[in-house]
Amino acid sequence: MANSLLFNPHADDPAHWDAETRRLLRATIDFFETRGKKALVDSYNNRSWYGDFLDFAAKEGLFAAFLTPAADGGGDPGKRWDTARNAALSEILGFYGLGYWYTWQVTVLGLGPVWQSANRTARAHTTQLLADGHVMAFGLSERGHGADIYATDMILTPDGAGGFRADGTKYYIGNGNVAGLVSVFGRRSDVDGPDGYVFFAADSRHPAYHLVKNVVNGQMYVSEFRLADYPVREQDVLHTGRAAFDAALNTVNVGKFNLCTAAIGICEHAMYEAVTHAHSRVLYGKPVTAFPHVRRELIDAYARLVAMKLFSDRAVDYFRSAGPDDRRYLLFNPMTKMKVTTEGERVIDLLWDVIAAKGFEADTYFDKAAKDIRGLPKLEGTVHVNLALILKFMPNYLFRPADFAPVPTRHDAGDDEFLFRQGPARGLGAVRFHDWRVAYDAHADLPNVARFREQADGLCALLSAHAPDEAQQGDLDFLLALGQLFALVVYGHLILEQAELTGLDRRLLDEIFAILIQDFSAYATELHGKAATTEDQAAWALAHIRRPVSDAARTAEVWGQVVALAGAYEMQP
Repeated sequence: MANSLLFNPHADDPAHWDAETRRLLRATIDFFETRGKKALVDSYNNRSWYGDFLDFAAKEGLFAAFLTPAADGGGDPGKRWDTARNAALSEILGFYGLGYWYTWQVTVLGLGPVWQSANRTARAHTTQLLADGHVMAFGLSERGHGADIYATDMILTPDGAGGFRADGTKYYIGNGNVAGLVSVFGRRSDVDGPDGYVFFAADSRHPAYHLVKNVVNGQMYVSEFRLADYPVREQDVLHTGRAAFDAALNTVNVGKFNLCTAAIGICEHAMYEAVTHAHSRVLYGKPVTAFPHVRRELIDAYARLVAMKLFSDRAVDYFRSAGPDDRRYLLFNPMTKMKVTTEGERVIDLLWDVIAAKGFEADTYFDKAAKDIRGLPKLEGTVHVNLALILKFMPNYLFRPADFAPVPTRHDAGDDEFLFRQGPARGLGAVRFHDWRVAYDAHADLPNVARFREQADGLCALLSAHAPDEAQQGDLDFLLALGQLFALVVYGHLILEQAELTGLDRRLLDEIFAILIQDFSAYATELHGKAATTEDQAAWALAHIRRPVSDAARTAEVWGQVVALAGAYEMQP
């Protein structure tokens, strides 16, 4: 049971993919396994550029197949933008190392403005670049402004011939050293406000493109680059005005979903290594895994990891089923960026408590996981930004359900073309959702689901009777604590839906909700302690602290799934 829930390279051959997708995923796994653990570890420790992986991807046409929309694929049935298989590849790349995932991830981001553009010349050029094996980059953030696109200092001056000359610097731009195309965001010198925004395509090989440095100390290349009198032709312009702003935000909606699957892949590899080490190690005359606190931490880590997978897999279905009248994915996207990635940190921390000094050793995968897992919620999907975004959906989600047709599991070989015509990046507060209570009602016989439902209903009661006042609504520190409580309700919702669709072991599901109860109680305690919290809100917080329902037989069953991971996977040396 356990091995079927976690990705295992030695046993992975999912039947739901078409033959070409299976071939490409298997070829990717075989590339890493044949290369071996020593090469994987040494290249990371030596901060070696992963040119061999990019050569492999180019030879196999991996990125061209997965990242070319069907409309630009020339009739090739293997080319489509399929969020489900993109998520599968993202998980595999994360499993072997963040750097390999990162070069894929920023290519996804770099393509977003292109595939949203009506510029046929740029689209055809990009299609050919992918076919030739190039990677892409997303030139949005700047050192002085981060990703605050309102304040960009990339200036485009009209050249009098229908084009521009671009001057400015971009910072924290992955693949900026080799990208065949860099989607760059800037603003016109002669037009104020949103009407002056421009997204354009640049080439890192152009002499007016100056690579300054790699801003991180690692295997990946996260560049600072400077454009100096860079010629931007009319055919290089992807978007202008408000459409450029929307393209930036909509690209993030599409591209940064992959953060969740990177976290999952990292945690899966680390978990195999940690459980195998702990179960084979003897201290004080007995296996490390015989100690009760070790079992608790490993069960907790495993249940959290399975929950990460359940939520993320179900979120894929909503991405693939999205349309102008169904934008529920806009909530589930920041949930994956914030909640799933921070859960990944917790999984690694729990495992590290178990394996202790082993987690620092240079020849392990784990010491890389312990470092890299931090970057996902901090560098790529800032927690407070995503929590603030999640809060915009709270009133409609909790109190105003709407009718939607059930969303099935989406493993079909379809092209998710709506993701590139999302439209204006606004109106989030108007997005409607199906009734979250239905999924909870369907599992009310599980003791911890029922108890967590009490807490969720309590959150609704809090917002009805003691909603944040005007001052609290302007206090982001207070709102973030409230946002964590709401996020848990959403998290549990999709976990329950995916558990139903996959027939998840109900004992494991109940164990997951035992953890969610504890997490809700912890966040309620945090809310209680906020300076801005009123006496009524503080009393509510204390009244909604709950203990999960314990069941020794249930926990023993889940422990059996955990211990089965020992020796189940070890990377080829």
